[in-house]
Amino acid sequence: MHYVYLLKSKAQPKQPYVGSTRDLRQRLKDHNEGRSTHTAKFRPWILIAYFAFAQERAAIAFEKYLKSGSGRAFIRRHVL
Repeated sequence: MHYVYLLKSKAQPKQPYVGSTRDLRQRLKDHNEGRSTHTAKFRPWILIAYFAFAQERAAIAFEKYLKSGSGRAFIRRHVL
C-alpha cells in the first residue's frame, strides 16, 4: 500500500504537513526524530489523517492535490 498522510505539529498547531510513504509508522517516527530537514524544527508531530492507495501513481497525484491551493482548502474544511 501507498499512504498519503497529514501531520500536525504539536509545537505549532497551525503548521500542517502532507507527505507520502509506503511505511507510515516508520515515516512518522522519522519525522519525530528529526530525520526530515523540512519538518525537524516543528516536531513533535501527530498523525491527523492518512489515505491508503493500492497504486503509487494515485497516491502521488493525491499528495500533489493536497499541496495545491484547493487541496489545502479541502484539508481546512474537512480534516482540521
